[in-house]
This record gives sequence, C-alpha cells and structure tokens, in this order.
Amino acid sequence: MCGTIVVNRQASEPVSETTEKSVRRSRVSGIDRALQVIDHLYETGAPAGAYAIAKAVGAPLSTVYVIIDDLVEKNMLARNGDGTLWLGSRLYHYGLAYARSLDFMSVATQEMHDLCRDAGETVQVCGRDAEHMLVLAMADGPSHFQVASRVGTRVPLNWTASGRLLVGHMPEAERVELFRRGARMSPTGRAAVDAETLSDAARTAFEERLSIQAGESDYAVACIASPIVDRNGNCVATISIVLPEQKAFADKAGYADRVKASAARIEALMGWRQHGTSPHGINP
Repeated sequence: MCGTIVVNRQASEPVSETTEKSVRRSRVSGIDRALQVIDHLYETGAPAGAYAIAKAVGAPLSTVYVIIDDLVEKNMLARNGDGTLWLGSRLYHYGLAYARSLDFMSVATQEMHDLCRDAGETVQVCGRDAEHMLVLAMADGPSHFQVASRVGTRVPLNWTASGRLLVGHMPEAERVELFRRGARMSPTGRAAVDAETLSDAARTAFEERLSIQAGESDYAVACIASPIVDRNGNCVATISIVLPEQKAFADKAGYADRVKASAARIEALMGWRQHGTSPHGINP
C-alpha cells in the first residue's frame, strides 16, 4: 500500500491541497518548537528544566517533554545529573563545521592569536546579535587575569567598546532606535543608557576606528577595540584587547595602535581594504 493514502479516503481520491498544507504546517511547527527550546537555552546561557523551558517558550509541558527526549536522544541536548538540559555535543560539532567554512573567521582567528602574543593580553573577536554583542572567538593571554566573557557570551551593546563599534556605521535613526530597545544598566552601573548619547559615541568610535571602555561591564576591566569593516563600509565584527584597567591606561596608545593595525590586516586579507585605507577612507 502507498504511504500517501489518507485514512477514510478512497485510494483513488487525491489528497487535497489543504491537507498537504496542513501536514507541512504540522512538520514546521515541530521544527519550530525544537528551535525554540534550543534558542531559549542559547539566549539564557544556562541549563534549565523542562518546566522552565515550556513556560519560557509558551508550549504545553507534554509537548516540550516529547521534543526534549527526542533532542537528547539525538545529542542535540544533554541532560545533566540534576535533570536540567543544556546544549548537546552535536550542536558543537555543527558549529565547528560552520566555523571552518567561514574564511573570515579563519583569518580573524589567526590575527587574534597573533595579537594575543604581541600584546601579551587576552584578545576577542566579537559580532552583533540583535541588541547584543556576541563573543565569537577568544585567545587567553599569558597572565593570570581572568576575563568573565567567554566564547558565546552575549551582553547588551551599551556595555562594551565593541558594542558601540558594531552599530557605528548604521544611520543615526537606526542606532538610536537600537539603543532605545536594547540599552540596559550594567552590573557596575557605569555604562551609559541614554540612546542619543550612545548613538553619538558609536558614530565617533567608528569614525576613529577605536573604542575604549573601562569598568562599564566588569569592575577594573578595560577593553580596547577596533572595527573590522567590509567592502560596503559595514562593521561586521570587532577585534579587541581585554585587560586590567590600570594596565590599559598605562599604555593606552600602544594597545590602541596594535588593535587598529590588527583590524586593518584582517580587512586587507579579506580584500576589503585597498592601498592601506579603510572603506571609509580612514588610515589605521
């Protein structure tokens, strides 16, 4: 018997277009639910129980249980000893395969390690995820100084030097609206939250190819960042040095020159930079 026969229909009667659409919607709904579960864990950055996940995504607990069991079986999720769920090893392998396919990440990661050795400090490559800055890659410096933000960390754009650069190329109205939606008080209370002030700072930092913040997201921690700009003049990522605040200001010019040069080299290797100038005509 053919697998497409519908119950209570004669075999010769074709399946209606409405029925086919309903089946497709059902399948997409299942995929959407699975993605909602994975996205929730990714966005919160912490393991969670089935009940908390169901409540967060607005799905029936029974449905979420079925989806979670299936994802755990396929190693898309992992179940901890206390019953909470976290992202599984299969997602990690997918991420590695995706990263290997990106020329930009290969180039940026190599430069990140070179800058780490040269500066002797922790270096990060960061991108934007909506109203957040996302740490894409990281090279730990040789010192015992520990950086709280690891790969995968998402923080509001207004907390970081990189966050401002990532939106500095955007039209003013878009920048202001983005900061109005996403600006949050930082743990130290020192990060600006006024949308117009942040927008002006973002534009200035982008034009100068340098953004510096100290103590805004973490006490006694500074970040010196430069934008990585594509051929269209958009900031696609940043490269930054993260170090103790006291060290940053002891040699601010030296660290600034290093990070700006690294960003320029990435742009040149990607073919986004010609004759030693950036797409918007600013020398490193």
